[in-house]
Amino acid sequence: MSALRAGMPGAERRQFCHWPCKCRSKPRCAPGVSMVLDGCGCCKTCARQIGETCNEKDICDPHKGMYCDFSADQPRFEVGVCAYMMAVGCELNGAFYDNGQAFQPSPLYKCTCIAGAIGCMPAFIQKPAGLLGPAPLRAGVPGYPQSAGDTRKHQQDTTYKAMPAWKKNCLIQTTPWSPCSRTCGLGISVRVNNDNSKCEMRKDRRLCLLRPCESNVLRSVKIPKGKTCRPKFQAKKAEKLLLSGCSSTRNYRPTYCGVCTDKRCCVPNKSHMVTVDFSCGSGSSVRWKMQWITSCVCQKKCNDPGDMFSELQFL
Repeated sequence: MSALRAGMPGAERRQFCHWPCKCRSKPRCAPGVSMVLDGCGCCKTCARQIGETCNEKDICDPHKGMYCDFSADQPRFEVGVCAYMMAVGCELNGAFYDNGQAFQPSPLYKCTCIAGAIGCMPAFIQKPAGLLGPAPLRAGVPGYPQSAGDTRKHQQDTTYKAMPAWKKNCLIQTTPWSPCSRTCGLGISVRVNNDNSKCEMRKDRRLCLLRPCESNVLRSVKIPKGKTCRPKFQAKKAEKLLLSGCSSTRNYRPTYCGVCTDKRCCVPNKSHMVTVDFSCGSGSSVRWKMQWITSCVCQKKCNDPGDMFSELQFL
């Protein structure tokens, strides 16, 4: 019977995982490539990247929103190709990037759009200053004196280890919501807080919609006589919200931030959170939190809200 099965195409699948685990030395991954536990739960490995082959052992980079697409390997479903999960794109300095797209907005940085957020790393790696200058003092090594800084660090480490568990005395900390990743259309806003049972710092995401992208809609906004700005305006009728091929199950009539004729920019200053359910063509559904704007303010500082480099200064 086993010989008969072996002769049937797709009846036998290769086993990529083998136990007991046998791990080689810890791998050295390229900059921007995650080091993860392999799909067998055995060894640390460098995650596969977009377009690379993957299987039950060699997994795709989870920190970049990837998954292993086995659809082209029917009926065995043994080997797939790393692809990006459905997500919104990113906007930076007026340019729109698809989810998963790599780009270089500056000679100093290489960036990737990941589900509405932009992650960057240096375009080149500088050598640590210590390799170019005198050898640092080393504590605990015969012939080297112990510096005061080393003593203080040891005291801080000891104090930290003696601290009680965070969840017994958790000080709730929350960062402000980041500016919307897009100046028009649906974007992403993020914040970090530790308001959870484990008091761990976690990232929250919400959708945001500052204004529509259709230029004819913005041109139709009428500015009151004697004024140079109209801080907010409302959609003329309720419509479904569209997100990466999915549409909201309800119709919405959002309030948008308006426009100015004196080069000022209008941004939200009051809003609350709503929950929006989306249905997708594949029969799946997804639920998102979304910023619901109630009022806007117009200001002279007009940095692109999606430009992470706008605050950088030369020292």
